[in-house]
Amino acid sequence: MIIILFGPPGAGKGTQSKFLVNKFNFIQISTGDLLRNEINKKSKYGQQISSIINKGELVSNELIYSIIDSYLNNIKENKNIIFDGYPRNLKQAEKFNELMIKHNFKLDKIFFLNVKRKEIQNRISGRVICTNCKEIFNTNNKDKNLINHKCGDSFFIKREDDEEKTILKRYDLYMADTAPLIDFYKKHIGYCEIDGNKEILQINEQIEGFLNI
Repeated sequence: MIIILFGPPGAGKGTQSKFLVNKFNFIQISTGDLLRNEINKKSKYGQQISSIINKGELVSNELIYSIIDSYLNNIKENKNIIFDGYPRNLKQAEKFNELMIKHNFKLDKIFFLNVKRKEIQNRISGRVICTNCKEIFNTNNKDKNLINHKCGDSFFIKREDDEEKTILKRYDLYMADTAPLIDFYKKHIGYCEIDGNKEILQINEQIEGFLNI
């Protein structure tokens, strides 16, 4: 089964991808992770990416396509794969279709995590990450896992990119850029809009209900 999971910054894509990985043994493909891995490996792609980022430019759709294409070459058929945050615009969607054909895959489900701007603001303003285990929490919620966290609160930091104004700007840009993509995928029989304003477990249930696994 091939799934696309997309939504604005702070929508919980990573959390829901982790849920699918743990419960249904999905392989998660995140473009951000792939780019960082290439940089860390100092591969030919990594060198290009570093150069682009150092110039303050965006990695091209073509380069992202090449990296994902290379990654898929190492995946056997009949695997459960979730594309986390990719594609994010129409050009990438067109290239994604090319990837599906080339690797003999079939896109089954498209989940759009629809989260209101106000909810994103609430989540981001309270988000902290444990530098010891990398787990993410929200101080605005009464989270027992946060209170009883095994590492203690001394490791908690607020990530630099979680500054409220920055995230909200990213949210607005994302929604404007992604609106055509939503219209594009609404025509697909597997398109599902998920109410991402709910609690994590409720969102888990929505996604699991649409999967029919």
